[in-house]
Amino acid sequence: MTATAREPGRRPSRVELWDRFGAPQEQVGSVNDPRTQQEHGVTWNEKWIYRDRQGRPVRLVLWERYDLVGIFRVTEDGGVEPEPLE
Repeated sequence: MTATAREPGRRPSRVELWDRFGAPQEQVGSVNDPRTQQEHGVTWNEKWIYRDRQGRPVRLVLWERYDLVGIFRVTEDGGVEPEPLE
Protein backbone atom coordinates (compact mmCIF):
# COMPACT_ATOMS: atom_id res chain seq x y z
CA MET A 1 0.00 0.00 0.00
CA THR A 2 1.44 3.34 -0.98
CA ALA A 3 0.88 6.44 1.09
CA THR A 4 -0.79 9.48 -0.37
CA ALA A 5 0.50 13.04 -0.02
CA ARG A 6 -0.17 14.41 3.46
CA GLU A 7 -1.30 17.84 4.53
CA PRO A 8 1.39 20.21 5.81
CA GLY A 9 1.70 20.01 9.60
CA ARG A 10 0.00 16.60 9.85
CA ARG A 11 2.08 13.80 11.34
CA PRO A 12 2.70 10.86 9.02
CA SER A 13 0.60 7.73 9.43
CA ARG A 14 1.90 4.23 10.09
CA VAL A 15 1.49 3.37 6.40
CA GLU A 16 3.39 6.48 5.32
CA LEU A 17 6.31 5.70 7.65
CA TRP A 18 6.30 2.02 6.62
CA ASP A 19 6.53 3.17 2.99
CA ARG A 20 9.32 5.64 3.84
CA PHE A 21 11.51 3.49 6.12
CA GLY A 22 10.38 -0.07 5.33
CA ALA A 23 9.63 -2.77 7.87
CA PRO A 24 11.37 -2.34 11.23
CA GLN A 25 13.86 -5.02 12.21
CA GLU A 26 12.33 -5.18 15.68
CA GLN A 27 9.06 -4.12 17.29
CA VAL A 28 8.54 -3.65 21.02
CA GLY A 29 5.02 -3.44 22.46
CA SER A 30 1.82 -2.92 20.52
CA VAL A 31 -0.52 -0.03 19.76
CA ASN A 32 -3.27 -2.22 21.22
CA ASP A 33 -1.42 -2.72 24.53
CA PRO A 34 -2.67 -0.27 27.17
CA ARG A 35 0.66 -0.38 29.04
CA THR A 36 2.88 2.59 28.22
CA GLN A 37 6.55 3.38 28.68
CA GLN A 38 8.53 6.62 28.90
CA GLU A 39 11.59 7.09 26.72
CA HIS A 40 13.32 10.15 25.26
CA GLY A 41 10.71 12.45 26.81
CA VAL A 42 7.66 10.79 25.26
CA THR A 43 5.10 8.20 26.34
CA TRP A 44 4.72 5.26 23.98
CA ASN A 45 3.28 1.76 23.76
CA GLU A 46 4.86 0.60 20.47
CA LYS A 47 8.43 1.11 19.28
CA TRP A 48 9.84 0.32 15.87
CA ILE A 49 13.60 -0.27 15.86
CA TYR A 50 15.63 0.04 12.66
CA ARG A 51 19.15 -1.42 12.64
CA ASP A 52 22.20 -1.10 10.40
CA ARG A 53 23.92 -4.09 8.78
CA GLN A 54 25.96 -4.69 11.94
CA GLY A 55 22.76 -4.88 14.02
CA ARG A 56 23.20 -1.52 15.77
CA PRO A 57 20.05 0.58 16.26
CA VAL A 58 20.01 3.62 13.96
CA ARG A 59 16.39 4.84 14.18
CA LEU A 60 13.54 4.57 16.68
CA VAL A 61 9.92 5.30 15.81
CA LEU A 62 7.60 5.63 18.81
CA TRP A 63 3.80 5.36 18.79
CA GLU A 64 1.11 5.89 21.39
CA ARG A 65 -1.87 4.02 20.08
CA TYR A 66 -1.98 5.03 16.40
CA ASP A 67 -0.42 8.46 16.96
CA LEU A 68 3.21 9.05 16.10
CA VAL A 69 4.94 10.54 19.16
CA GLY A 70 8.56 10.59 18.01
CA ILE A 71 11.21 9.61 15.51
CA PHE A 72 14.76 9.52 16.83
CA ARG A 73 18.11 8.98 15.15
CA VAL A 74 20.56 6.94 17.24
CA THR A 75 23.99 8.61 17.23
CA GLU A 76 27.38 6.88 17.02
CA ASP A 77 27.84 7.23 20.81
CA GLY A 78 24.45 5.62 21.52
CA GLY A 79 22.61 8.85 22.26
CA VAL A 80 19.47 9.89 20.43
CA GLU A 81 18.33 13.05 18.68
CA PRO A 82 14.96 13.89 17.15
CA GLU A 83 14.90 13.13 13.45
CA PRO A 84 13.23 15.74 11.24
CA LEU A 85 10.42 14.39 9.10
CA GLU A 86 11.12 16.50 6.02
